[in-house]
Order: sequence, then structure tokens, then C-alpha cells
Amino acid sequence: MAIAQRYQSDVDAILKRRYDNGADYWTTPDKRLCKGSPFSALNSALILSELGMERSDPILMKIADLFFCSLREDGRFKLSPQGAIYPCHTINALNVLCQLGYASDERLRKTFDHLLQIQHGDGGWRCNKFSFGRGPETEFSNPGPTLTALNAFRFTDLLNKEQALDRAVEFLLRHWTTRTPLGPCHYGIGTLFMQVEYPFANYNLFVYVYVLSFYDSAKRDKRFLEALGIFKSKLVDGQVVVERLNRELGGLSFCKKGEPSDLGTARYHDILKNLG
Repeated sequence: MAIAQRYQSDVDAILKRRYDNGADYWTTPDKRLCKGSPFSALNSALILSELGMERSDPILMKIADLFFCSLREDGRFKLSPQGAIYPCHTINALNVLCQLGYASDERLRKTFDHLLQIQHGDGGWRCNKFSFGRGPETEFSNPGPTLTALNAFRFTDLLNKEQALDRAVEFLLRHWTTRTPLGPCHYGIGTLFMQVEYPFANYNLFVYVYVLSFYDSAKRDKRFLEALGIFKSKLVDGQVVVERLNRELGGLSFCKKGEPSDLGTARYHDILKNLG
């Protein structure tokens, strides 16, 4: 997919921010790849790809190279020079590389294997970091990173073949029922979750139904269909209207808050295609 002329100004605006964090390609001088959201190396790559920038573009190839340089021998990714490595770091790095077309790259084989090896007992993924203290809810996985992991795995031949992924799907479907904050990072399903957010960034109704629509074990489940029904009720004349947006993205035309988004609607059509 090439960049449509109508979105070229959005691409130009994002490219103008490439040095904001102190170094090129939206990084910091010490190569922190998630610093500066939404104009981090990670988020900028995802948005540029969403706008139609070709994966062979030197900008996206360079960002991919920066992520591969952070890949460790055991399959984990270290996205900043200081601090611990958490599963969410690895999941986010893997997801962006899959989005950029590297899912079948041999260098990522250990990463996929690593994630399957550390899958939590409830089917999801979690970090042993308790920023909000400890409680019964922190014994569960973090729904947000679990959904992102499923988004990465959908690019592989494990999609709808690996039972471990169906366990992750079931964990997320159970969360739709309980809706309580879960995991050490307290991911809940409440007012903010129900507001349609685009482009995809946070644990949110839109990305929830989008990712799960790729998984056969979710497609006919009444919990998924209920979530999809609520999402459909928010459409206006069949179009996705952005309800929630990072204020830093407010100047971009493809995702204006309160207005229909053609690219967001295209993602909705992907859901319909997945459901057949």
C-alpha cells in the first residue's frame, strides 16, 4: 500500500518530529526506542505503516534495524540501555517488527518461542513489576500486552493452529465478562476502554475486536460478539468515528477526534472480512 496523496501532509508532520527525542528516527541519544510516545520510534513506525508507507522505505527499514539491534540472544528485546527487560518490551518490539513485515525473519524465531515458554498459567502474559502494589488482581496476566502478543502471532503460521494462543484468547474473553482491572498494570474495561481509539495504541474496544477477529476461537463466541455489537453501535453511517485520541496526534487528518476516519473504517472492514 502506497501513501495516498491526502495523507502525505500527515506523513510529513510525523517526519518533522523525528529528532524530537534528541537523536534521529525518533530515538534518544542512548537509543531508547519507546521514549516520547506517541512520537517514539515504536509508535512512529506503526503510524507511518498505517498511513501506507512502504515497508521497503529507508525510514522504516532503519527503524526495524534499530529494533533488531536491541534483540538479545535469548529472544528478548532490550529497548533502553538501563533497567530490567520486561515481557511487554519484547511483545511491543515483536509486534512492530511483525507489522513491518518481519514475522518470518529467522531472527525472531527465538522470540516467538520465548513468549510461548513464559506464557502465564491463565493464558496471558505478565511482568513481575508491581507499580500499583500487590493484590489478588496482580496474580493475573496483563490484558493489554496479551492482546498485543496475539496481534504479533497472527502474522505467523501458528494462527489458529497453536492451542497456547487459544488460551490467550480465552483469557481476554474472560476479561470481557469480569471487566475488572487485572494484572500488575491494572488493565480494566471501563469508560475509556469503550471509547473508540484510533490509531491503535492502548487496550481499547476497537483494537480488542480487531485482533480477536483473526482467531477462530473468538469469532463465534458470544463474548466477542457482544463486544463487536457495542463497537458496531458506535459506527456512523457505517464509518468509524474517533472518540479517543492522543492530543499530540490532534493535528493529523487521518484520525481527527469526533470525525469519521477512512483508515479506521478500513480496519473495521478487515474485521468483517475476517468474520467471513
